[in-house]
Amino acid sequence: MSETLIPTDPQALAEAVTEAMWSRDRAARALGMQVEAVGAGHARLTMKVRGDMVNGHHICHGGLIFTLADTAFAYACNSYNRNTVASACHIDFLAPGKEGDTLEAEAVEMSAAGRTGVYDVTIRDSAGKTIALFRGKSYRISGEVIAGLQAEEA
Repeated sequence: MSETLIPTDPQALAEAVTEAMWSRDRAARALGMQVEAVGAGHARLTMKVRGDMVNGHHICHGGLIFTLADTAFAYACNSYNRNTVASACHIDFLAPGKEGDTLEAEAVEMSAAGRTGVYDVTIRDSAGKTIALFRGKSYRISGEVIAGLQAEEA
């Protein structure tokens, strides 16, 4: 059985992990999300607000904005190839997302120590206006996103 080599470069590792996660992320793909950028502890995703994503006030459903933010958070905190899940999340809605807008969620690692981390996600509309702020707390569980990766020889 051949084993896959783990990239030693943090950027290459983040990209490999993202590719593996994306191949299994049916929810993000169904919502039309796109991964725009990833790096160690960082991810930026976009999602166009479709007509079936607006609520009774004809603005983007808050749960879908949360889902975009949570997805960016997931890609950022799993970028080290260690299975990581949310232990808590909070979002503040500042302005509505509108049908036709392409929302962008940018997740940034604020702290990582031991099994826990804190990530801030800023969600912006098409004009670059911040419409929501999300904070996610992560917890590392056992396993890897890409199981069986072995360190490359230097």
